[in-house]
Amino acid sequence: MAALQYVDVPGYAAIIFRRTYADLALPGAIMDRAGDWLGGSAARWNGREKTWTFPSGATLSFGYLDTEHDKYRYQGAEMQFIAFDELTQFGESQYRYLFSRLRRLEGSSVPLRMRAGSNPGGIGHEWVRARFIDADASEDRVFVPALLADNPYLDQAEYEHSLMELDPVTRAQLLRGDWTVLPEGTRFKRQWFDIVEQSPTQALRLRYWDKAGTEDGGDYSAGVLLAWGYDGGLFVEDVVRGQWSALVRERIMRQTAELDRQRGRVVVWLEQEPGSGGKESAEASIRNLAGEEVYAATVTGDKLTRSGPFAAQCEAGNVKLIRGDWNAVYLDELCSFPLGGHDDMVDGSSGAFNKLILAPLPDELVYYDDPVTIGPQI
Repeated sequence: MAALQYVDVPGYAAIIFRRTYADLALPGAIMDRAGDWLGGSAARWNGREKTWTFPSGATLSFGYLDTEHDKYRYQGAEMQFIAFDELTQFGESQYRYLFSRLRRLEGSSVPLRMRAGSNPGGIGHEWVRARFIDADASEDRVFVPALLADNPYLDQAEYEHSLMELDPVTRAQLLRGDWTVLPEGTRFKRQWFDIVEQSPTQALRLRYWDKAGTEDGGDYSAGVLLAWGYDGGLFVEDVVRGQWSALVRERIMRQTAELDRQRGRVVVWLEQEPGSGGKESAEASIRNLAGEEVYAATVTGDKLTRSGPFAAQCEAGNVKLIRGDWNAVYLDELCSFPLGGHDDMVDGSSGAFNKLILAPLPDELVYYDDPVTIGPQI
């Protein structure tokens, strides 16, 4: 309805996105609904272009962004209305890029509008929640919640009965529109972690990077800084995390290493993916971090197994978190592992821990001949 609001204005253009073409074409989905509404009107449908053209010349199109690069298919477009159906199925960079397509002629009275609708959950749950739910409200970025009871035309009793077949988390997301509920994992519990103000000055420190080269809502790159105090206490001092391109990631890793140097000696470890591509990526990061104590190694075993030793120390109350703005999202991921959507900070934490505990003595570093594949055992 919002997209159709100005179709009487010559030159007006609107587009509605779903993540895939299959999502657009499903029976009862938004493109099918548009056909029901406009089929008997003076508007003309172009099946190849997936566009309705109105007598004024205005258009309503349907598009999809199956991959990150699909956003560039719309690079030359000029729209006054852009909408995303099920926004949590998209990456943040896709959503933000489409703002560049919102344009109008000088003197036009048609407003530029970006709209979205979505249930909680999906690959974009975190960024959508951060942008619209957790952020301070503003007149430019408004969240309007809608619940099952707000739709009087739906058979609510039968739909609610169907939702009872879902797991509790998905049911809460769809039935109550709950953006805070997360799947409860089996490995970590919130009550195991104390949040403290500072860690010991005298400690061995290691930052472990679990790298990803995506910026489209896929995996995160995460660098976890773990300190081992001489009294045996373990402290997660800092977590750097983001969905970055490979170039941006390398710059952030370099910047993080320079900031870590203010803490004293910090050894850097990189998780090396199997194969020649993983080796080349690790070598590139080592060159980028020239001047730092940096090493890379491949990992063995599944993620759940690798997280076991770290989880055992957390359960024993031996791991504390230094207060920071990363605490909440860090605990969310750990406590939903392995059922949550992401596990990059879990990998970074278990990788850092597994390197820190492999030493004969807690107060010395032992170097080996092949640091790229073995490195310092702390």
